[in-house]
Amino acid sequence: MKRRESLSGLIDFLDYLRKDKTFLIGFSMFTFFLLLGFVVSNFSPYDPRRWNVAPRELPPCWKYPFGTTTLGQDLFWLITWGLRNSMMIGIIGSLGGLAIGVPLGFIAGYKGGYLDRILILMTDVLLVLPTLILLILIGSIIRAQLNVCALGLLISLFTWSGPVRNVRSMVLSLREREFTYTDVFSGFSTLKTIFKHYLPFVFPWMSMASINRMFMAMGMEVTLAVFGLFTVDEATLGTILQWAMMYQALLRGVYWWLFTPIIILVMLFTSLYLTAVGLNRFLDPRTRIQRKLGGKMR
Repeated sequence: MKRRESLSGLIDFLDYLRKDKTFLIGFSMFTFFLLLGFVVSNFSPYDPRRWNVAPRELPPCWKYPFGTTTLGQDLFWLITWGLRNSMMIGIIGSLGGLAIGVPLGFIAGYKGGYLDRILILMTDVLLVLPTLILLILIGSIIRAQLNVCALGLLISLFTWSGPVRNVRSMVLSLREREFTYTDVFSGFSTLKTIFKHYLPFVFPWMSMASINRMFMAMGMEVTLAVFGLFTVDEATLGTILQWAMMYQALLRGVYWWLFTPIIILVMLFTSLYLTAVGLNRFLDPRTRIQRKLGGKMR
């Protein structure tokens, strides 16, 4: 029975992917970047971060599709490496914050009382703190130790308060529904009520939030790198921009060194936005009911 339900859900997703052009374009672009960063980068013939492995300042050509840098780096392989690290920061920063904030939001909304007040007080204190300024301050102090995982974890630790507020507001509404009272009178545990009845309502928001938070985390990494507050030993899209600006690539005519990571970032952010919009329509319970009813009417 579960296998049939899973197969039905997969068929519904593939059918929606085929019909919704916005989702199809965004999801295809995002999948391409995932493959480029996490699969293609593994086939690099050398460590892309090394200097003097290619001729210097060559424009894009057949052998070097994105050209080469003043430091003698193949920009194509450097971009794939940097894309992987930037997406890792986005994934860790996004999922880490949700892993902290979502359970706390469930607890605060369902339990209420003093526990709710304490959690909301902690959340409000963290919400008013300027996250980017704090990251800039920390980056200026421990820049040499601020690697990909550390930055992702720092972003998640400073941004978990938003999910607490959002999930709590949804749970406060769900707590007044009839199925909640039925679960209480039936002796259901808190975890069973949350996973069986609350999570299906919250999951669409979690999916959207994960993509939006990934967008935010990668934007913070680029900001820190451009200001020189992220380790230059690791290649990310932000540090590639930093090196290009440091060597005045635009003034010296090596424009592909500067414009390539910018174009990749714009395309990546566009893919995240289109995927988020399409995913919201797919997971919205109202549109799912309309799709099912439409399929029966045909």
